[in-house]
Amino acid sequence: MDAQPDLSSGKGHRDENFPVASFLLKPEHRAPVMAFYRFARASDDISDHEELPAAAKLDLLGKMRDGLDGKPGGAAEAAALRVVMAERGLDPVHAHDLLTAFERDCTITRYDDWAGLIDYCRYSAMPVGRYVLDVHGEDCATWPASDALCAALQVINHLQDCGKDYRTLDRVYIPATTFAATGARIEDLGADAATPALRAAIVSLVAPTRALLDQSARFSASIADRRLAAEVAIIHRLAVSLCGRLETRDPLSERVHHRPWEAAMLATGAAAGSLFRRAA
Repeated sequence: MDAQPDLSSGKGHRDENFPVASFLLKPEHRAPVMAFYRFARASDDISDHEELPAAAKLDLLGKMRDGLDGKPGGAAEAAALRVVMAERGLDPVHAHDLLTAFERDCTITRYDDWAGLIDYCRYSAMPVGRYVLDVHGEDCATWPASDALCAALQVINHLQDCGKDYRTLDRVYIPATTFAATGARIEDLGADAATPALRAAIVSLVAPTRALLDQSARFSASIADRRLAAEVAIIHRLAVSLCGRLETRDPLSERVHHRPWEAAMLATGAAAGSLFRRAA
């Protein structure tokens, strides 16, 4: 394998907005989930690099694909994931789909409508949930609820980071139709605080995001593995809370992310509720 340039952002799984391979998961499941995370984090750091040209990013992401396919010169993180997937008999389609999203991020910086944004989530978020379900041997009948939850998490992240994405990467995930409907301008994302029109745009996207969370409300209960079910219940609870914050807080000038103690309180309640219902 060729040596890859160090483009690491320094971000780790404990820095994410939602739990990644937490202690709730069985040890034998955490390892393959973390292998996928390291692959995703390395790919994300490439696509989000502020100085690297798009062509160079696509070349490096191509090496990620090579690693997944076992080709010479493939990236180490992808090659390591390939080994894990082969050992566990896991389909590499989810990793390849995720790379499609990172490749899109290199060249596509605007979205026309909600449908276009959800199509992006089909590659940027849904494969992650499907992979985790595969690791746990869950039935693919759980995929639709997982897809809805993962898409909601992705949209929440986009709304929280809308100012930063615009300023650092000229990337805008708020659809053009939403700007048009509220009278907001893309340039509003570069201000220190959101204009009333931009606030209206952000809030208007919370409603369809809540609808996705409603679709996935019973997802945790449909999961056979009770420890994974508890983690999913936590993630869902955090997402519902963040939707409420996005309706009342300005992500350009106010903190939307949970503080550690806030996340811990929500997680404890959600996990306890999930385990109690399962026991009952």
